[in-house]
Amino acid sequence: MQRTLDRLPPYLRAYCTEHDTSKYTARDHAAWRYIMRRAMAFFPEHAVSTYVPGFKKTGLQVDRIPHVDEIDQALQEIGWGAVPVVGFIAPWAFIEFQANRILPIATDMRSAEHIAYTPAPDIVHEAAGHAPILPDKDYSDYLAYYASLGSKAIYSRQDLMLYEAVRYLSDIKEKPESTQAVIEGAEQRLQQALKAFTYTSEQALVARMSWWTAEYGLAGSLENPKIYGAGLLSSVGESKHAMTAKVKKIRLSIDCIKYSYNITEPQPQLFVADNMQHLHDVLHELDAMLAYRIGGIEALKRGREGEAVCTVVLNTRIGVTGRLAEFEHAGDRVDFVKFSGPVQISYRDREIAGQGTSRHAHGFSSPIGRLAGHTDRSLAGMSDSECRDLGLVVNQNTTLRFASGFEVSGRVLRLHREEGQLVLVTFTDCSVRKNGQLYFDPAWGEFDMVVGDSVPSVYGGPADREKYGEQEITPASTTPARDTPYSSAELESFACYQKLRNLRDAMHQSGADRKRGLEELESLALTVQEHHPKEWLLQLEVYELAREYLDARGQETSWVRDLRQRLEPSRQPTDDTRELVAEGLRILP
Repeated sequence: MQRTLDRLPPYLRAYCTEHDTSKYTARDHAAWRYIMRRAMAFFPEHAVSTYVPGFKKTGLQVDRIPHVDEIDQALQEIGWGAVPVVGFIAPWAFIEFQANRILPIATDMRSAEHIAYTPAPDIVHEAAGHAPILPDKDYSDYLAYYASLGSKAIYSRQDLMLYEAVRYLSDIKEKPESTQAVIEGAEQRLQQALKAFTYTSEQALVARMSWWTAEYGLAGSLENPKIYGAGLLSSVGESKHAMTAKVKKIRLSIDCIKYSYNITEPQPQLFVADNMQHLHDVLHELDAMLAYRIGGIEALKRGREGEAVCTVVLNTRIGVTGRLAEFEHAGDRVDFVKFSGPVQISYRDREIAGQGTSRHAHGFSSPIGRLAGHTDRSLAGMSDSECRDLGLVVNQNTTLRFASGFEVSGRVLRLHREEGQLVLVTFTDCSVRKNGQLYFDPAWGEFDMVVGDSVPSVYGGPADREKYGEQEITPASTTPARDTPYSSAELESFACYQKLRNLRDAMHQSGADRKRGLEELESLALTVQEHHPKEWLLQLEVYELAREYLDARGQETSWVRDLRQRLEPSRQPTDDTRELVAEGLRILP
């Protein structure tokens, strides 16, 4: 079976990496195991019924971090796929992956210090959070539908600033080298980005829909809701809080997009869908509100207000991509559009040869609409003979007068037709005027005029992204991964974790020498006590395996009892550690 990774187009492949599982330490695998064992103790009762069978069906295991290729192979059986990525990727790329039914999985593993929650994308959230619900066809169809819709939503320059601030903060918080001052600086940057918002873009509304469903969604009744959101499924602690009366439960409706959210704080309310089909019903309502559906003046206003790359599509299916600087209209009639660069001109979402960003690096403008004296029909639909009557002949000078008052005068260089209709005319020695005002000067070079009468659609981002390139998201300067090498003490603790895994594997083999294994475990426990007394997870795993070796709770030896006393939650140094250890003890078999 071919990997999904190997059949990606180059512009999406650029966001992926090979999944090198050798980078995970034995402590990383122990952290995964702790999280999954808590999940298996809590979610069978509190998650939607598809969670447990979905966990098994999507290539996940409790005892070790899975390889993304294993998840990919399992997901291909249900019409999806998975690819490995690093940290936050550009929002458009994440959405495009999902629209193509591909789950991008961040391969970083949260540190043991942040075992309960990390703001950075990691394999716990992406694999154990999203994947188990994908076998539910209604839900996976919803995700793909949401992503296709999200890829069209108009975003803003402010959205991009917020993305960069969130990405930076999540990386800094997870990176072990970060000082408190650096973390506080990243938090201030995020707050400044939030304060800079002057309006809510379509992309922000779509993101809210995703947050309250795919990330923090509940389903069922208000009195007894079940969890399906990946943000909750990747954090038992947060899920337990979500199930309390402290968090208000609201039946899901389109009104959820009125609720903003803060990724750094617990959610004060959550939304409950009746079932997975209910998600589609609400998303249909959001879909009908977006500019790519409604078109016209309102859609153009949203594109201009966003101050970010968008694509304006004319009724001839020709599209202009760039930052919409201004437009002119008379009532509902659109007369003129102007973009700042770089600009791409496309037809049916494919860049027209020679009409890319190198030609329109600094901007583009064009009048649109019907010609004076020909308001009963479109220029695009005129035959060759009718075009000749207008002087639209290569190497011939002509003047086109629009019903709006625009005049285009120049020598015709090229006439570009698509599917029989005229969609683009290129002039030289061209001037564009209206009521004496000059819009294009002959000295500026060749002039490309797009042909169309109306604007049925405006959507966010470029039409042909592979050709347009990434113009707004700069390459990430940080990652959640640590930069400094592990200390000798850390390496020694990793060796202890690995020895513990080896002992557990050996014990489960037929004919294992249980007495010898218990002796080795006792020796390991003494080493941990002497050299790694703060490694609560390591101590917890030693205690768990000791109980399994002893095969009876009432037969603990003195060293096992001593270890249990050291694990007493009241003896832990922080509230977080007390809670984590208490949970670990509670779920012991």
